Amino acid sequence: MSDTTPHPGSCLCGAVAFTATGPLRDVLGCHCSQCRKTSGHYWAATSVPLERFEITTDEGLVWFRSSATAERGFCRRCGASLFWKPEGEGRMAIAPGAFDDAPPFTLSGHIFTEDAGDYYAPDGPPPTPGPEQADLSCGCLCGDVAFSVSGPAGEVWACHCDQCRKLSGHYSASFDADEATLRYRAKRNLSEYRTPGGGTRGFCSGCGSSLWFRSADGEFSVEAGCVDGPTGGQLARHIFTDSKGAYYAIDDGLPQE
Repeated sequence: MSDTTPHPGSCLCGAVAFTATGPLRDVLGCHCSQCRKTSGHYWAATSVPLERFEITTDEGLVWFRSSATAERGFCRRCGASLFWKPEGEGRMAIAPGAFDDAPPFTLSGHIFTEDAGDYYAPDGPPPTPGPEQADLSCGCLCGDVAFSVSGPAGEVWACHCDQCRKLSGHYSASFDADEATLRYRAKRNLSEYRTPGGGTRGFCSGCGSSLWFRSADGEFSVEAGCVDGPTGGQLARHIFTDSKGAYYAIDDGLPQE
């Protein structure tokens, strides 16, 4: 029997909430440059017809026109990447990490894999790191926040904790950086969100792109997806895997903790 259950979802801070009634399409991972910018790694989405989708809280909801044919919905308070709405298709694409329950969908495929970052492979082990990059140019999708940090990225760690899955829409990937080397070229819409654990996340409130994280004890990391061009890094480890989503498997052979 097809799933006809109402599935609730929300951003991390609760300023955006929704309900999507099944059946929901299986999840697709998208590796296009826009999705990697906004999510900080790569985005993923299920999909549902608009007549089975309802926004129940919209206090923090912002829509960004990311192309001539689609707009992206995110929370302006916490920066959670939530929705992608194509024009004229009568459907809403929804980040699987935004759901508060565990809908019966699975990650069934990947698209725009040719645009994947240099530090990971959509399927299988990550590629060998490319040439080291002395400085990394980083920025959001709309261009209102741009900065550089010293490179190369080195080890990139994927985080599957509940917070990272809510904010990125799937799961995050970042690398440690020396915050003292960070230099902004633009920061008009730079926003910060204090997480329940006492950390701070930097994101663009104009387009919703996830940019960096500063832990409660001052450790600083940059979202790998916000780097323009090669990172010189390599995905090396998965952390907080006990909190991973039920809809995907970690099968690249990397260490898990």
